[in-house]
Amino acid sequence: MKVLGIESSCDETACAIVEDGHKILSNVVATQIPFHQIYKGVVPEIASRKHAEWILPVVRQALQEANLSLDQIDAIAATNRPGLMGSLLVGFTFGKTLAWACHKPFIAVNHMLGHLYAAQLATPVEYPFLGLLVSGGHTIICKVNDFDDLEILGTTVDDSVGEAFDKVAKFYGLGYPGGVIIDNLAKKGNPDSAHFPIPKLDEKEHRYDVSFSGLKTAVIHQCDQFWQEGFEHSTENMCAAFQETAIKTLTSRLLRAADDTGLKTVVCGGGVAANSLLRAELAGRKDLNCIFPPLKLCGDNGAMIAGVAYHFLKRGDTSDLHTVPCARIPQFKRGLAQVRHDKKN
Repeated sequence: MKVLGIESSCDETACAIVEDGHKILSNVVATQIPFHQIYKGVVPEIASRKHAEWILPVVRQALQEANLSLDQIDAIAATNRPGLMGSLLVGFTFGKTLAWACHKPFIAVNHMLGHLYAAQLATPVEYPFLGLLVSGGHTIICKVNDFDDLEILGTTVDDSVGEAFDKVAKFYGLGYPGGVIIDNLAKKGNPDSAHFPIPKLDEKEHRYDVSFSGLKTAVIHQCDQFWQEGFEHSTENMCAAFQETAIKTLTSRLLRAADDTGLKTVVCGGGVAANSLLRAELAGRKDLNCIFPPLKLCGDNGAMIAGVAYHFLKRGDTSDLHTVPCARIPQFKRGLAQVRHDKKN
């Protein structure tokens, strides 16, 4: 079965065609980074207008690269949550309208399910496993019981890890997107140059939760007091020390979850899954089988949406055309499977 997947939750206009949930026939991503760089972050109004301008040519290109016509597509899927409402509306409405016009099944897909499925487009993984979802909007440690069933173990109590990277980069005028820039600068610095504090949370109430607000504040407003004697106060050193602390914060909670659950397979997803230090730290662990998506599938893309949609389609689970997009997901409650498929909102 061939599924056409559309992703437009933030600032990437993306469309892909995936066969049987794993074979990528095409994967087109039109990035808006040049339009947002001057503002050092995504401007929602600009994002939605660019989606409206680009969605049709991107879908056409995906069909052309796959050498397929719409008649040969078995179903159409689109991201319906979470994300910027204006951006979601463009891709979701286009996908739903296209499905109606072509008499194809339609599947609404949660963006977060897509990120945790992205690695399986390259490497099939047996359930259950631990999931680490790290992006600009979310930081989640979960037990993944099935492609649409996540048991939330921990999340951030304030900022997401990607948000912390972007805000530190913005404060120091490093540019956008901040995560990639800090990662590259950190490779030229010494992580021992500054010792930033790792947030401490109550272990009973927040055993697997993380916090990045305090770290962000320390790097932005109190940086000088954490520098170690004999090290240059350079941007590269600051980035290396900050990144080291941010990744340690993540991995310490993830390893605790692995010990407590006994699960030894970890699947990462989201934009921060491209971070070189995170990949090196987890890949170096002999006690865990850590699986990352290819770099081109870490960011927002249509392939991950089409891949998840295939499994809904195979199960006979499609979405009502009255389904609408939603900017947020239900508030996380640990121990409950909260990230589920919407038949109808």
